[in-house]
Amino acid sequence: MNRAPLKRSRILHMALNGASDPSGEAEADSGEKPFLLRALQIALVVSLYWVTSISMVFLNKYLLDSPSLRLDAPIFVTFYQCLVTTLLCKGLSALATCCPGAVDFPTLRLDLRVARSVLPLSVVFIGMITFNNLCLKYVGVAFYNVGRSLTTVFNVLLSYLLLKQTTSFYALLTCGIIIGGFWLGVDQEGAEGTLSWVGTVFGVLASLCVSLNAIYTKKVLPAVDGSVWRLTFYNNANACALFLPLLLLLGEHRALLDFAQRDSAHFWGMMTLGGLFGFAIGYVTGLQIKFTSPLTHNVSGTAKACAQTVLAVLYFEETKSFLWWTSNMMVLCGSSAYTWVRGREMKSQEDPSPREGDKSTVGV
Repeated sequence: MNRAPLKRSRILHMALNGASDPSGEAEADSGEKPFLLRALQIALVVSLYWVTSISMVFLNKYLLDSPSLRLDAPIFVTFYQCLVTTLLCKGLSALATCCPGAVDFPTLRLDLRVARSVLPLSVVFIGMITFNNLCLKYVGVAFYNVGRSLTTVFNVLLSYLLLKQTTSFYALLTCGIIIGGFWLGVDQEGAEGTLSWVGTVFGVLASLCVSLNAIYTKKVLPAVDGSVWRLTFYNNANACALFLPLLLLLGEHRALLDFAQRDSAHFWGMMTLGGLFGFAIGYVTGLQIKFTSPLTHNVSGTAKACAQTVLAVLYFEETKSFLWWTSNMMVLCGSSAYTWVRGREMKSQEDPSPREGDKSTVGV
């Protein structure tokens, strides 16, 4: 019996649902380094992930919706960040070629055949980063996490529609908590007079694209020899080419010509810093998974979202109701519970001999 299709389907399902692969958890250095040193390394890596991710969100909010900038060109901001990432990848590749021992980075050259192979993923990638930024433009940073909270729900839905794989009752229950938190958050934003339906719709579309991105990433990785950095390079290079006609079609080139601060070094410095953060988040995400595990990374991301929400409320001096905070806690707890449930299910599937008395999972 050929098990290869089953194995590929299962790997794709794991990527789609954000569950950890028990065999892939960090274990190489656990027996070699002292506990204190490992704990310090993990704390530093997690802190780096939090600082990079939160800083990127606040900086993007400034670039997209700052009263002091008054720049109405979200597609251009996204295009420029993709351009910075592309140039950084190419620069690091050149540096690795010149100084092989100093920098560990794959050799990159633009192959049009590979670029065409990556194109379907690039379209989804463009949707993901564009809808993320558009959501952030129209909603506050405090509501940003709730507005994009349906990624897990779309993961489950696409698992069934595309992979024909059922989801356990407990996993569906956690999705119900997330949906409840999302709708309560929308209701409370409306009650406070701060709801943007446009931003909320963009958040839902961003969640859908994040789920689709997981599917197409697994499909496209073989075209770039399994290299995440090559995929990053081709994704952003394709995005730059596809964004140019969008800029002209939406008339953002006119907004840039009329922009009062287009010659400001501060503005271009902030734009470049945003691109650097966009590049860095991919690196620190991989670093956090390497030093912990995919499951721990998901838990860390949930805790980071909580800290980001609190910081946003404090920074923008907002006052939120008890039910508004309840909606955030429902989303965060539901996401954490889903990660925990999926992690346990994946580990139980690895166990060839189930314990006596265990009941079969209810499939829906």
